Amino acid sequence: MNDLSMALGILSAMITPAVLIAACSSLILATSQRLGRVIERTRKISDQFEKLMHTQADGVYLEEERNAVFNQIGRATRRARLLQRVMACLYLTLSVFVATSIVLGIIAILGQQQVQRYTWIPILLGMIGAGLLFYASVLLIAESRIALTAVNDEMDFVVRLSQYYAPKELLKRRKGGFRKRLFRSPKLFE
Repeated sequence: MNDLSMALGILSAMITPAVLIAACSSLILATSQRLGRVIERTRKISDQFEKLMHTQADGVYLEEERNAVFNQIGRATRRARLLQRVMACLYLTLSVFVATSIVLGIIAILGQQQVQRYTWIPILLGMIGAGLLFYASVLLIAESRIALTAVNDEMDFVVRLSQYYAPKELLKRRKGGFRKRLFRSPKLFE
């Protein structure tokens, strides 16, 4: 009975890193998808910027659009770099959690006397992995804030552009609270 309880204790200790491995894997998958979308977006914005650089029209908003697109390229580049750092951190975290699980198995094989001596190794590895997972989460929050800023800036520009090109009678009908509630940016309507 003692051997069975010891085996169950070892297996339950090895399950905890396995749950964290699954969490890391989910984050890696989601982050790689985000990185792919950012790379596609960067390419699209770069093409748009190149077209704008060759445009000779005297549009009222042409220079502002060039600036907006240039700023979008900068944000997309920062996002891509952050996401690459997150991916590297998550892969390292995954490796640490796998190492934790392996060390737990090795310590269990060594026997009861060795458990006391080497218990600090999986604890240290688990704490390092948790710290790396926390750091990756902080980086993902920073990347999300950059993405939100980029979307807000892009929408602000579209609102200003639509105000310039929209029929004047439509703007007169939409005057007042409706526009402010819709766009949540009263400074654009001054």
